[in-house]
Amino acid sequence: MKNFTYYRATSPEQAVSLLDGRWGPSELLAGGTDLLDLQKEYVAQPDIVVSLRDLTGTLGKIDVGDTVTIGALAKLAEIAEHAELRKLFPGLTTAAGDVGGPQIRNMGTLGGNLCQRNRCWYFRDEGVDCLLKGGPKCFALDGENRYHAVFTQGHKCVIVNPSTLAPVLIALGATADVIGPKGKRQVKLDKFFHAPSTPQEREHVLQPNEMVTAVTIPNKGLKNASYEVRHKQAYDWPLVQAAAALKLDGGKAGEVQIVLGHVAPTPTVAEDAAKAVEGKDITEESAAAAGKAAAAGAKPLAQTGYKVKLIEVAVKRALLTAAGQKKYWES
Repeated sequence: MKNFTYYRATSPEQAVSLLDGRWGPSELLAGGTDLLDLQKEYVAQPDIVVSLRDLTGTLGKIDVGDTVTIGALAKLAEIAEHAELRKLFPGLTTAAGDVGGPQIRNMGTLGGNLCQRNRCWYFRDEGVDCLLKGGPKCFALDGENRYHAVFTQGHKCVIVNPSTLAPVLIALGATADVIGPKGKRQVKLDKFFHAPSTPQEREHVLQPNEMVTAVTIPNKGLKNASYEVRHKQAYDWPLVQAAAALKLDGGKAGEVQIVLGHVAPTPTVAEDAAKAVEGKDITEESAAAAGKAAAAGAKPLAQTGYKVKLIEVAVKRALLTAAGQKKYWES
């Protein structure tokens, strides 16, 4: 790990003032579950690390009202265990509770989960000069890619976005509160993520000297759920994730949102899948049709074809769970 200068910011304004206007020379430190790994692997080699530990009192709160505001420094464990959030947003608390193990959830934060770097093994290998580190190509295109994207059209780099909270928050219509040297702004989470292809880009649209301070979720009474397919339920990354949010009026689904995770460089809004169940009863048949619509258009890599079926399954089960159907697959 390269030596660096360590600062402990006392306000969000001071934190962003310490950040460089370019990616690389400075980094924010929240829970450290991603940054410290990147530093040990010599993928991140900042000259300055700005700690946010003294801001937990202001940026770690969870406020529930007509809108729900979750501070960027709220721990994943706190989100997963929050009684009111469990009632309103079971999809979000389920996703937070499925991240890593207890140690990770008690260190990792909401902001860190949204802004973490991708988990591609070529990117994480200090000996590989991949596209995102200034190299000539994305080695996953022709190499080992069994955990990479299936929606690859138009992407030079075929990583998958690693955030498991993002799909649920997008389905719920959440907005990120952002602060930078030019002041504050808001970014809808469905516009927050970005498919990088150079070292000067990240997996989100933040500038190098900006940070997320909170996420705001409208409290519209939507039924919601998240379903992940994994190799194992213990510490592991999802192969595929589907988040669903909808209203039920007389048994008919309305305002349906379906968002896929871990299948593309950004979380993917499955508009055709939502249309497949809009105005209909949520049944085994309609949910299965939505799953097939969600997977349509996939262009898997040599080793990711299996994910197409997993998308169908994840969407079906997320919809049935959101609609309160019996989880027969857990019996």
